[in-house]
Amino acid sequence: MSDNSVRTAPGTRTEYSTPAEFTIDPSSSCPDIVFDIAKSNRQAPMFRRKSGDEWVVVTAGEAADQITTLAKGLIAQGVGYGDRVAMLSSTRLEWILLDFAIWAAGASTVPIYDSSSADQVEWILTDSGARALIVENDAHRAIVDSVGSVGAVEKIYQIDPAAGGVSAFDELFEQGKDVSDDALLERRTSVKAADPAVLIYTSGTTGRPKGCTLTHSNMLSECAGILQSSLGDFLDQPGRRTLMFLPLAHVLAHAVTLLCVKGGVEVGFSNDTRNIVSEFGSFKPDFILSVPRVFEKVYTAAQQSAKQGGKEKIFNLANDTAVEYSRSLDTGGPGLLLRIKHAIFAKLVYSKLIDALGGRCQLAISGGAPLGERLGHFFRGIGLPVYEGYGLTETTAAFGVNTPDAFRVGSVGRPLGGNSVRIAEDGEILLSGGVVFTGYWNNPEATKLALEDGWFHTGDIGTIDSNGFVSITGRKKEIIVTAGGKNVSPAGLEDVLRSDPLISQAVVVGDQKPFIGVLIAIDPEAFEQWKAEHGKPAEATVAELVEDPDLRADIDSAVSEANKTVSHAESIKKFKILPHDFTEETGEMTPTLKVKRNVVTKKYADEIESMYA
Repeated sequence: MSDNSVRTAPGTRTEYSTPAEFTIDPSSSCPDIVFDIAKSNRQAPMFRRKSGDEWVVVTAGEAADQITTLAKGLIAQGVGYGDRVAMLSSTRLEWILLDFAIWAAGASTVPIYDSSSADQVEWILTDSGARALIVENDAHRAIVDSVGSVGAVEKIYQIDPAAGGVSAFDELFEQGKDVSDDALLERRTSVKAADPAVLIYTSGTTGRPKGCTLTHSNMLSECAGILQSSLGDFLDQPGRRTLMFLPLAHVLAHAVTLLCVKGGVEVGFSNDTRNIVSEFGSFKPDFILSVPRVFEKVYTAAQQSAKQGGKEKIFNLANDTAVEYSRSLDTGGPGLLLRIKHAIFAKLVYSKLIDALGGRCQLAISGGAPLGERLGHFFRGIGLPVYEGYGLTETTAAFGVNTPDAFRVGSVGRPLGGNSVRIAEDGEILLSGGVVFTGYWNNPEATKLALEDGWFHTGDIGTIDSNGFVSITGRKKEIIVTAGGKNVSPAGLEDVLRSDPLISQAVVVGDQKPFIGVLIAIDPEAFEQWKAEHGKPAEATVAELVEDPDLRADIDSAVSEANKTVSHAESIKKFKILPHDFTEETGEMTPTLKVKRNVVTKKYADEIESMYA
């Protein structure tokens, strides 16, 4: 680890770098990964496909053969070197096979979230200039047919065809029969590391989504950086498997899937997020990749289950023990009494949570949004460490991540190999290295603002400790400055509030206002149990009970707990219970379950103003 920083305060630094123990061959590209594995061992398990209740292995040879025929079909249909092919589909095995095929044909992939609106689809197709489009089903085709323009799209394929139709796979297999192996090899080997691999459009929390151009070198650097870390040692074990359920249109799931293929981890795919726990039970992953909201749900579900079963006190003691145990690991280790308590709760409580994830899960990786120290200590304490990472679409997912041999709960870890982090004078986090993107598609002005002298301006505020661990303290644009001049970062307060089972989301407000307020969204599932416990009508909605004294008393109690973590000037003085929860469908959440703060504050402007009336 390099130490080229300037100390700004005891225990902190302004810059930290992790040297790369690898090089990216300029002639290499992402599809080489599959074909190289298939060449050395065609029988190597690569993916798993669900068939009924079974998960059937797809070998490297089978995957390479399917990718070959798909790529030939794309070439036969006129997809050329440097073209772009858009894909509108949920997470499934076919997605990643088509992705590799697009690369092998010399083109780049333009992922579109399967939850995207017609306007978003139209914008991405038009702005990217995609030559072809692959949709998943009739519903997605209907969205495409409803838009005013599909840009340069000349051909649309459908994975699950309409009645009497031909699937994308069958159509491409048939069309590519006359393309020779040599022609495909020539096309595939013409792709270089510096060429674009994927054009990912940001979720568009403000303004039009921008297309981030990520090269094959970016993707390969991401894989190599993680494999260089001790996470790579964990992944490099025979029989490792993971279940991918996050949207493959998001850079995190996309990059980690590629990492797993390169690292020899078998990957299964599921888009049944409502029944993901049962999917874990049948697939039995060794590790999972998820976003903080899912870990929050796992925790609150266990808490609620204990409460319903009359074991709330036991769960609370188990929770406190897990957190204490985790903290002790950073301060010399647990004492005898704590070890005994931990062993008891491991049998009574912790083992059941591990069993719910399939029984084999040894760790988890979290990204996409801040996890929070509270959850980090809990899961580490029960024996399922959640290694939180940090990155953006512009940094090919993880720029840094906690690892088994370098773990600081509450931080996002150190930079991956080949990357550097710097803290600007105003506290903004700047990043440089092999994973940093080349620029925004067709948007030189935005690129110039984001990239300066090789450093990407993230818009996040944070610190680097003396050992190189990065902590995120807020977003520059989200820092609230009260009328009294007090700077408040909302993330910490919101994290504590979300720990209450009754609270789904919390959005702290108060910019240029006399005090801090918060909007509260109630969790629909917890609300049903709360009504039963408090004698409320079963048919009553949140909207009907926003002024209910009992509901307000419980939320007030949660606010009081959050206020214990901040100074008086930063504390929440008023709250507003909203009539509905935030969802992706109603526009307040991104596909990776992050709150669109600007949408919420605009949509509930009247509610906010009422707190200050």
